[in-house]
Amino acid sequence: MIWDEEFETLPREALEALQLKRLSATVERVYTTVPFYRKKFEVCGVKPADLKSLKDLARFPFTTKIDLRDNYPFGLFSAPLEQVVRIHASSGTTGKPTVVGYTRRDINTWSELMARSLSAAGVQKTDIIHNAYGYGLFTGGLGIHYGAEKLGASVIPISGGNTKRQIVIMQDFGSTVLTCTPSYALFLAEMAAEMGVDVKKLKLRVGVFGAEPWSEKMRAEIEKKLPIQALDIYGLSEVIGPGVSIECLEGRRGLHIFEDHFIPEIINPETEEVLPYGEKGELVFTTITKEAFPLIRYRTRDISTLYPELCRCGRTHVRMERVSGRSDDMLIIRGVNVFPSQIESVLMNIEGVEPHYLLIVDRQGNLDTLDVQVEVNERVFSDEIKNLQFLSRRIEKEIKDLLGVNAGVKLVEPKSLQRSEGKAQRVIDKRKI
Repeated sequence: MIWDEEFETLPREALEALQLKRLSATVERVYTTVPFYRKKFEVCGVKPADLKSLKDLARFPFTTKIDLRDNYPFGLFSAPLEQVVRIHASSGTTGKPTVVGYTRRDINTWSELMARSLSAAGVQKTDIIHNAYGYGLFTGGLGIHYGAEKLGASVIPISGGNTKRQIVIMQDFGSTVLTCTPSYALFLAEMAAEMGVDVKKLKLRVGVFGAEPWSEKMRAEIEKKLPIQALDIYGLSEVIGPGVSIECLEGRRGLHIFEDHFIPEIINPETEEVLPYGEKGELVFTTITKEAFPLIRYRTRDISTLYPELCRCGRTHVRMERVSGRSDDMLIIRGVNVFPSQIESVLMNIEGVEPHYLLIVDRQGNLDTLDVQVEVNERVFSDEIKNLQFLSRRIEKEIKDLLGVNAGVKLVEPKSLQRSEGKAQRVIDKRKI
């Protein structure tokens, strides 16, 4: 279903004309109201008047998370605080939190985008949405919440945690849509089985999962353990929150970016060169309708690809490949670039292996080491030692064949790795501790 047919199906020429109009206004706005951008533009030798076409955007400087933290808390706001009705922030576990603001119009825009997103996932007014994303400073919970209300669906603001109670609520309230991280969806399925709940008797039919990278194999695992259609949603607080892009129920090949609000680019993260459609690189977004916190060429560090081909759903906006990793999450092990998602793809192809793993990177002497702890199911764990050793060696070989790095694999018993109610921790890099 298409929520806003006028804008979501705009012909390309009309869409690009709208983008240029909105982009020009945004660039003029930040140049006038945000000293950081005025100075950065001047250093790069560009002014708003230099923006004559969408291609000219590549002449303007990037914005990074470091810039956000250097201007903490409100240095990048483009609206006075009396017009800012909402403030969100990251947890700040790696330094100062990144702070984002919203005017009332921004909140309305966000709600509309989330209504679009949920509608693309097949959510209707008659649905009951079990929203297990975190509320509070995190944008996930409230983003889903206001989008659901805009759509007219019923929303249960359960947030994260208290997993057994979540299962009971889904049973008692007849939840039809589940929204949370993909790793938490698997945890919910595990908990339901542990409680003796037959998930087939739940009324769930679709899941909207995001906030962390996940693979097609993980999708298959979720759809097997929770008989639902699992869809990927993408967003980040700096850009707006969830609602930047989403898979549609009809296509499920790439996530539609709402280009009437965000201009995407793919760059080579090393050279910063803009790459053509179809090439993999780092996602960069420019917001073109935000008032309180507009961003010019924000480097997300997320790795993806853009596809311009039209989708059978009728939407004309470009699609992005599901995020396969992050340029700053990339592990360099003995000179080899390794993404956790690559190792996950190996694990998910092996029978008996559960979708719960932990990568431990360390250094012995001058050499990096990689150890992989991975859960196996009850049947495999009860096998004889020689069978477990064979499986460990097989995983080690497949990682070596794919990535060219040696990894030590340890099979651990079911449910022994720590579960997360938010983003799953997949990596411990002791070289940084």
